Amino acid sequence: MKKKICTLKELALKLNLSISTVSRALNNHPDISNETKLKVVNLANKLNYTPNLFAQGFRKNKTNMIGVILPNVTHYFSATILKGILKQAEVKGYRVFITESNNNVKKQSEMLHTMMQFGVDGILMSISKKTKNIKDILDLLDKIPIVLFDKVSYKIPCTQIVVNEEEASFKAIEHLIHTGKKRIAIIKEDEFSFSSERRFEGYLRALKENAIDIDKNLIISCEDLSLEQGRRMTKLLLGLKNKPDAIFAITDTAAIGVIKTLKKFNIKIPEDIAVIGFSNSLHSTIIEPKLTTVDQPGEKIGKTAIEYLVKEIESSEAYVSSKTIEIKTTLIVRDSSLKTTSFI
Repeated sequence: MKKKICTLKELALKLNLSISTVSRALNNHPDISNETKLKVVNLANKLNYTPNLFAQGFRKNKTNMIGVILPNVTHYFSATILKGILKQAEVKGYRVFITESNNNVKKQSEMLHTMMQFGVDGILMSISKKTKNIKDILDLLDKIPIVLFDKVSYKIPCTQIVVNEEEASFKAIEHLIHTGKKRIAIIKEDEFSFSSERRFEGYLRALKENAIDIDKNLIISCEDLSLEQGRRMTKLLLGLKNKPDAIFAITDTAAIGVIKTLKKFNIKIPEDIAVIGFSNSLHSTIIEPKLTTVDQPGEKIGKTAIEYLVKEIESSEAYVSSKTIEIKTTLIVRDSSLKTTSFI
């Protein structure tokens, strides 16, 4: 049999007080006498009364809840971002409601509407890589603050927290060039991915600034940068008449697939072909040779995202922001690329 939940109305009836008086007593309102407060609190404890946060939120037009939408909550980088979000949300006095879109645009839209139904004060969001229609996001921006992080879109006029992906890729490719590599391949995502295109821009800029011709045969794309796709893309590159001497995979997962395939074909890493990834995941130090990769400070991204969202939530005026906050990355040089003293 389901236990009955004690309500404000029940407390008020038992104490012969109004519901508003009981509510103010529980919230330690100065207009309520200490004697009344004590009676209300004692009975509430006796009956195991638990305040309905949603009901309170709707009455006050503030729930102190923040919604978070991620493409994949089990991804290592996403997990580090969530850690920063949860830590900073607690500091700021907010609860977090986490959902996963699985890179499904329809599910992403459903999650947005669900969060509005729950009455969240603001939303932190990493958008699905196939998001093209942003109308539902723009509609919500008229109602509550939204801060985008990691997977973002410059078409959405809100605060966006990103890593300096273009610059990070530029430095990764320059590192390879400074070790003597000249035929540098890139394994990237298709055109739907904002992050992929930014990393690709850094790759192109590094080649151009170092007077290295761009070979379209060394630029390969796929929809899902999994370990298996890393293996498959590497086999395609090894089938070229003029093979690469370095491979830059824009995720660590794909880069690990690259390393496994090169080892299968007895190709020396990094002497014959160097490898660089992006993320600095846990697996980057487990694979042999250890993976050179771009470290993304996920926890700092999450913390920064919360700080900007709370600022917009608690602003006394209509807060409209369209600024982009870039978080710096670091290239971690390990055994999959040759070390060089000329690279800073």
